[in-house]
Amino acid sequence: MDAFGAIADPIRRGILDLLGPGPRAAGEIAARFEVTPSAISQHLRYLRYARLIQVRAQAQRRIYSIDPRGFQDLQRWLNRYRAFWEIKLDALEAALLEGERSRSPKAPGKSATSRRARAPGARPRKVQHER
Repeated sequence: MDAFGAIADPIRRGILDLLGPGPRAAGEIAARFEVTPSAISQHLRYLRYARLIQVRAQAQRRIYSIDPRGFQDLQRWLNRYRAFWEIKLDALEAALLEGERSRSPKAPGKSATSRRARAPGARPRKVQHER
């Protein structure tokens, strides 16, 4: 089974979210969703075959937990693309920083927001003070 196919379904992602903090019984998992217990059973089976969860018996109950092996497979696949995105995001960050530097004020004491747009050759207005 394919781990990516397993996480494509929102119910299966919800099951993984439930199991993130720790193991849960099948009945407890089924109670959290608005689908039949047999549908949850099918989702649990799919996740088990994809090696994203594991199950152990505890008397009559089945206790499910996250299986790190399947997530390691996902992580290995994602790592192949991480370098690509890191290069792109680093370039974006550099461009944004350069844009900020080019908009920064040239003269000390003046901020970029304090300058008003004026027509070329226009004089600054005189401010009248009340006495």
